[in-house]
Amino acid sequence: MEMTGAKILLECLREQGVDTIFGYPGGTILNVYDELCNYSGEIQHILTSHEQGACHAADGYARATGKVGVCFATSGPGATNLVTGIATAYLDSSPIVCITCNVSVGLIGKDSFQEVDITGVTMPITKCNYLVRRVENLADTVREAFAIARSGRPGPVLIDIAKNVTAERTEFSRLDRHDHTAEGRLGALMRRWDFKPPEPDMDDIRTLADMIAASQKPMVICGGGVVRSRADKIFTEFVHKLDAPCAVTLMGAGGLRGLDSLNTGMIGMHGSQASNIAVDNCDLLIAIGCRFSDRVALKPDTFAQHAKIVQIDIDRAEINKNVETDHHIVGDARRVLELLMPLIDEQHHDAWKEEVFSHPTETFYDERPGCLTPGQVLSAIARQCPQDTIVATDVGQHQMWAIQHFHFDYPGQLITSGGFGTMGFGLGAAIGAQVGRPGKRVVHITGDGSFRMNCNELATEQFYGLPIITVIFDNGTLGMVRQWQTLIYQQHYSQTTLDRGPNFVKLAEAYGLNGFHVSTVEEFTAALAKALESPCGSVIDCAIDMDEMVRPMVGGGSHITDFMIN
Repeated sequence: MEMTGAKILLECLREQGVDTIFGYPGGTILNVYDELCNYSGEIQHILTSHEQGACHAADGYARATGKVGVCFATSGPGATNLVTGIATAYLDSSPIVCITCNVSVGLIGKDSFQEVDITGVTMPITKCNYLVRRVENLADTVREAFAIARSGRPGPVLIDIAKNVTAERTEFSRLDRHDHTAEGRLGALMRRWDFKPPEPDMDDIRTLADMIAASQKPMVICGGGVVRSRADKIFTEFVHKLDAPCAVTLMGAGGLRGLDSLNTGMIGMHGSQASNIAVDNCDLLIAIGCRFSDRVALKPDTFAQHAKIVQIDIDRAEINKNVETDHHIVGDARRVLELLMPLIDEQHHDAWKEEVFSHPTETFYDERPGCLTPGQVLSAIARQCPQDTIVATDVGQHQMWAIQHFHFDYPGQLITSGGFGTMGFGLGAAIGAQVGRPGKRVVHITGDGSFRMNCNELATEQFYGLPIITVIFDNGTLGMVRQWQTLIYQQHYSQTTLDRGPNFVKLAEAYGLNGFHVSTVEEFTAALAKALESPCGSVIDCAIDMDEMVRPMVGGGSHITDFMIN
């Protein structure tokens, strides 16, 4: 059947099972938005306040659901407004497909109105990107983009479509992406890209089984790869069969239940004493889906210095990139564990566990009379909200406090920007998570610095009736930067004090949401109860002390047990 490029694009999105698009229209993508009117019963479009918010929402949707998130933007500034969101997804291996439309082919390269080489701009931060100049190539490109985004190590893909392509017509045949029996070029294309990762090498797996049998002090790290592959169940079985303490990276939260008896807490710069000291004393370290970033392996030369280091990762490029390993296995976390489990016997390491768990696995913050503390806020949230509540955070002290305090039970329960550290990520991501998981309660944890950056998305939250609860840790400063200035920069508080508006309660009310300002735990508990009962979203502004710190902390480039503060 002959169709326009705009209709072919939307038919291909239907093929891929897309039910939600986050976006913002503009001149070059108007043919697509015009056609979108005909799909209102099948594809939901969420109009955000800004393209960056759309990209973060698609990312949050992807992380919460495990599906590919999709966003639309127009050319020029619309496209470049996606860049921060794309980089955020790229560093955290989140599968999104960003679809932009550029000027017509005849205008490309002529500095036309709202023209930008968005494929050139995003090449370093996408798994793959495309500029579609011919309508005949559009369908195959879309199919290939989705296959690449979701396969192997997931990540963002961008499709830039020349405006004339969306208006031109060509023949289109619908293809089910799961139909591997299809004949011809389209079937071959799908067989090429809808693939499973390479099968792990069995000799490598046997070698690891032997290393496990010989170990007296094994330690496991649960990385983001466990969460991305939804390997939490078999990972938990593996950790208990090994009877080994297990540290969790920022992106690995939910890969092992927070209250699991073998969970030592977060590892790294703000990791628990139990996790960091155990890594320093173990004789075998098995890191699964962990890329050993500089926030985990702060000083690579001395990281796990007494251990044989084993790295399991789906991406061969991550092996030995940051930390030299003694052994490695390339493969999907879940598949590697499926092959490894039958080869290892039940282990018992009581003396080692007693040594590890003699150190604190989490941080408890002092309560001070007349002052609202992070611990009080987070304890109230944990107590009053359902245990399966999805938590989306921005970046800073509030992010570390939330991750240290909450106990995440399943993949996608914590949605946070780990690798790129994107302030302003949280609200858009919370919107995406709430749209993708409407039956879940979503709480957005943020700071007054981060919230200022994309608080315009409160309009999106209100219009679509999303009951997101935003909790602001309002300390009147860029807290994490101030903490560094206190500890490292001789208390030179250069440009970190936020002694200015807005009034967050009035801001929430201006958007038609509930607004609360609290300064005691009693006030917060009451405000949270009202927010949980309300059918609309809420903003709770929590006044906390400017000099509250995240503890523990290891300085960048330091040995993992050289705590600046405990």
